[in-house]
Amino acid sequence: MKRTAPSIATVLTALITLLYPLLIWFGHDRIEPRLLAMVLVAVALTRLPMLKIGTLARCWLLAALVLAALAVWFNALLPLKLYPAMVSAAFLGVFGYSLLSPPTVIERMARGRGAALPPFVVAYTRRVTQVWCLFFLVNGSIALGTALWAPAAIWSLYTGVISYVLMGLLFAAEYLVRLRVRKRHV
Repeated sequence: MKRTAPSIATVLTALITLLYPLLIWFGHDRIEPRLLAMVLVAVALTRLPMLKIGTLARCWLLAALVLAALAVWFNALLPLKLYPAMVSAAFLGVFGYSLLSPPTVIERMARGRGAALPPFVVAYTRRVTQVWCLFFLVNGSIALGTALWAPAAIWSLYTGVISYVLMGLLFAAEYLVRLRVRKRHV
């Protein structure tokens, strides 16, 4: 299958999403929250063309727009700071639901083009999905806690830097474990 370059909308969405906590932090003392809410609206709108409009996508979009509307209505920063916790909750919901209704998200990724997987791989992908569920639960809890009780700088540091580093470490650790599991079964 031929790979294509990511679209401008995909790159823009990734950039806005990655920089979102920093934008909120830099802007929270300089710009009214209702104007910062437009960043959240931009994220939602840039994602719109990429979303397969199913139930989950509608829920995600609705939640992002509700947070933005609350920020505009009350001119408050808190709804904007809740966005990263909402994203973690959405991923937890998707990954968790796939544990109850297989195949799991990770198994679907592993299958790629529909190839059959040996039983040990299916079991492994299930375990990896469970690990990601735990990550999203902890990450979302910390994002929520910092949104509610920490200064904006701490919230921004966690949601804009630390959580991405932790995610990268989890990807790297899973890759190393996968190599060992594969070696054991070859």
